[in-house]
Amino acid sequence: MDFPIPRNSNGVPLSLFLIFFLSTIAISTHASIHIYHDQIFREVGNAYLLSGGSEGLAASLTAIDSSSIHDGGSYIRFENITFLRSKAAARRHKHSNGLVQVIIFEAADRNNIGGSAYGGQRAICCTADLAKMEGCKQGEVIRRPSATDINWPIVMNAHFNGNSLSASMPYTVVRISKTGMYNLFFVACDPKLKGLIMNGKTSWKNPDGFLPGRMAPLMNFYVYMALAYLLLSVIWFFQYVRFWKDVLQLQHCITAVIGLGLFEMFLWHLEYVHFNNTGMRPVALTTWVVTVGAIRKTIFRLLILSVSMGYGVVRPTLGGLTSKVLLLGVTYFLSTELLNITEFVGTINDVSGRARLFLVLPNAFLDAFLILWIFSTLSKTLEQLQAKRSTVKLDIYRKFSNALAVTVIASVAWIGYEVYFKATDPFNERWQSAWIITAFWDALAFALLCVVCYLWAPSQSSQRYAYSEEVGEDSDEEEAQSLTSGKSEGDLGLVKQEKKEKNVGETDDYDEEDNAEEDKRE
Repeated sequence: MDFPIPRNSNGVPLSLFLIFFLSTIAISTHASIHIYHDQIFREVGNAYLLSGGSEGLAASLTAIDSSSIHDGGSYIRFENITFLRSKAAARRHKHSNGLVQVIIFEAADRNNIGGSAYGGQRAICCTADLAKMEGCKQGEVIRRPSATDINWPIVMNAHFNGNSLSASMPYTVVRISKTGMYNLFFVACDPKLKGLIMNGKTSWKNPDGFLPGRMAPLMNFYVYMALAYLLLSVIWFFQYVRFWKDVLQLQHCITAVIGLGLFEMFLWHLEYVHFNNTGMRPVALTTWVVTVGAIRKTIFRLLILSVSMGYGVVRPTLGGLTSKVLLLGVTYFLSTELLNITEFVGTINDVSGRARLFLVLPNAFLDAFLILWIFSTLSKTLEQLQAKRSTVKLDIYRKFSNALAVTVIASVAWIGYEVYFKATDPFNERWQSAWIITAFWDALAFALLCVVCYLWAPSQSSQRYAYSEEVGEDSDEEEAQSLTSGKSEGDLGLVKQEKKEKNVGETDDYDEEDNAEEDKRE
């Protein structure tokens, strides 16, 4: 069975029915093949409801049926839908047929379902008063035709025959010819059907595959992100191999973050391709993706914190802070891993609002704590460098602090925009641009990583200038060449040799004084 869809529809005010819609979706919206296993109808107002899902679907590009996933067709398909009632309910319906209705509507047509008598509470099912006012049929869902197509919203019926304990819905395909956010509900208006249970499957397909519309752009986005990480890794690896004898521990950590980022983007793309082809998220692959992502985020945050403390540039070790930093890292990893597994591997809508808040708050608190700690230690490091008159390192750290400040400001601004975006779009009607919310965070993290790579790129004299004190203008010039090296190793060797010949008598005199002074400051 194929059903058409309207070309246009106008939005209307919210209703109590849709408040329930937002708060009681129990079926996964992270899978385009929705499987219902012993799903129980919930009582809402004067009806028993079960949400079948909500997804953004693009209009079909072709009307030709094909077995290919990428055939350009867009539809909602019902397979093996079965409703089960209790024996007591069957006895009560011995001389009548229990009716279960299936409703499909676009978000813009949400107020075409349900009605209100005399300005009272909004009802989904038609009552005696509403039958007189609305012209609806008592005991059935109230449905008003769309302004542009009288066939929509779609309402399909399934009946229990006699004292049968089950009712089945035939194999049905509802073809989508207009792009929009579509919602599916199963409704029973008969109070005798309390405790109704449903089993079966629905498949929601877009023209290019099963990937939900709001997630489809991310599949290509992760390809571009993987290419960006690949380019960065090639440049970094070239410098890394070229000066591998002088590589600092800090630069090993940066290498790990780049590698994990490249691996994560590649896995995300594979996961989305599998999702698009099958309609289901692979549990094992998705678990790998979120775990690699949690490790990358943890290491990168600890790297930023360690750099802010001066590790690898101002101080050789973190000293007594090492255990605290590692404890924070383990805590952050566990918090991020639990949140990501809940969101991506499991079904976020299976978790109540309070439960999800319980998972999000610790992660947000740890991020805020990290930001405060980073800027606090960064301020102290800048003061130390200024006191030591280490002008080159001070310049590098000032650039680093500016990059962090811009990142934090951008993050706060984007969080505000995200809250505004979701608050002003409760029914996900702007689903086609929702992917930008997720993509921004990956792009921002990559941009900050590029800044860190630029400031702490491997050079031929990294080890020598990592912890040394500068002496006069000559040392600053040498350090500038080592940290922002653009010349060959041979050229720098000649410069150093010349300086050594000129200052051979002075260097020995400074060494003992510099070492003693450095020990006192440490």
